[in-house]
Amino acid sequence: MSSNPSIIENLPFQSTTFTILALLLFLYTLSVITRNRKGPSKSPLEAGGAWPLIGHLHLFGGSQPPHVTLGEMAKKYGPIFAIRLGVHKTLVVSSKEMAKECFTINDKAFASRPTGIAFEVLGYNFSMIGFCRYSAYWRYVRKLATLGILSTNQTEILKHIMESEVKIAMKASYDLWLLKKTCSEKVTEMKKWIGDITLNIMFRIVVGKRFGVVVGSDCGGNEENVRLWKAVRELFELSGSFSISDAMPYLRWLDLDGKEKAMKRTRDELDYFVRIWLDEHKWKRLYGVGKQKDHHHDDFMDTLLSTVDEEFDGRDPDTIIKTTCLAMIIGGTDTTTGTVTWALSLLLNNRNVLNKVRDELDSQIGRKKMAVEESDLNSLVYLQAVIKETMRLYPAVPLGAPHESMEDCNIGGYHIPAGTRLLTNISKIHRDPTIYDDPLEFRPERFLKEHKDIDFKGHNFEFIPFGAGRRMCPGIPFGLQMMQLMLANLLHGFDIVTVDGKPVDMVEEVGLTSVKASPLHVILTPRLFAPLYYGKN
Repeated sequence: MSSNPSIIENLPFQSTTFTILALLLFLYTLSVITRNRKGPSKSPLEAGGAWPLIGHLHLFGGSQPPHVTLGEMAKKYGPIFAIRLGVHKTLVVSSKEMAKECFTINDKAFASRPTGIAFEVLGYNFSMIGFCRYSAYWRYVRKLATLGILSTNQTEILKHIMESEVKIAMKASYDLWLLKKTCSEKVTEMKKWIGDITLNIMFRIVVGKRFGVVVGSDCGGNEENVRLWKAVRELFELSGSFSISDAMPYLRWLDLDGKEKAMKRTRDELDYFVRIWLDEHKWKRLYGVGKQKDHHHDDFMDTLLSTVDEEFDGRDPDTIIKTTCLAMIIGGTDTTTGTVTWALSLLLNNRNVLNKVRDELDSQIGRKKMAVEESDLNSLVYLQAVIKETMRLYPAVPLGAPHESMEDCNIGGYHIPAGTRLLTNISKIHRDPTIYDDPLEFRPERFLKEHKDIDFKGHNFEFIPFGAGRRMCPGIPFGLQMMQLMLANLLHGFDIVTVDGKPVDMVEEVGLTSVKASPLHVILTPRLFAPLYYGKN
């Protein structure tokens, strides 16, 4: 019987193939053993419902805010799960335990920001403090902002501006009340009222001039003021929206949803204003116009012009100054306006709580004094609890600012590779029934009783409205003081009722920050002796 030539001829080939397969199997086994020695290798559960290419992106295209959608998913998938936003794997955490792991043990690993289109375009190529990657440049601009505005010491220096603008607003509102004859004419839209005060405060601090609107009026200021306010709102809406181009970078050139075009338009609008302010400041410095004798009275842009005189990490001085000033105006305006609006809305829907705030103001301030000043705030403990409870129910940034891991790490026993994006569902954590009794109820007393030791500093992970870790908001003292002054003076100076006695609609807008979707129309009625509104005690 003759041998089969084909088998004999193929023996060397079969031997080589077997050797290669054995080698590959050995290498795979070795990699598994090595990975197991390094720690957990299992990945967090990925939520169902992902589509090819776009992943879970389709779940965030409706009218429901993303934190609500992710909160509903957490009920099914637990406090830690993964989603895919196009090509980007994203970790979603929804419990204080998982948040603590992210921002303590793994704080440095998650200290960076994603390289998304919004952060690139709106943030001047990642130059704006809230949008830039974790780097020496971020530490540099954070230091500029903290020393110039956001520190406790600077907040004390700048308090006279906050107090002054609130007094101006109270007088303007009283004057408008006198001018309006009928009840229907006396209606005030409070989102605009609060936003106007906030913008005036931030403008005076940052660029040394008022925003230029009559607080509480219907005119809205001049055309450029309207343009600026619109651009500020668009920045937050666009930076908080999900973009197809961001999820699928290979389609960016098509700009399928038009988001990049809109971002560039908004950035150019904001840049138009900040370039004018910068040129004005340079001209005044060159010719000595309006120079202040007391350096404490220099505005923030003046301070930066004296400090930033050379390029840093590829950014020229003008870019650093423009983006840092814009970050202060935008960050100090939108979130403050949103929080005070929510606080007032909650109080109007809970008149028993509003009456308690009024009783405290009458007891601690009295009706013979018009203005609540910064020195009075420590005595207004119930009002402070109202602000806390508002930020529990409506944190300014419900999903926190997005993070991205710079290195492999372990969260909740799961292996999280470098480059994973992180969303912290602060809103879900703040409404956890295992932490807070009746979590959906507006009850400020909880922060005077069972949760009285919780503060804003980011160490109590059941309450992190300003975030946590090294990337948490640096402006806590500044922001709290501004919110408390505005709310206290408004409630002290005016009785407030909703139009026709109807409850306030509490629907949220979709965006990076928590904003009331509909206007807040109320009727303001003075509750103090008339001369007090003109500073005559």
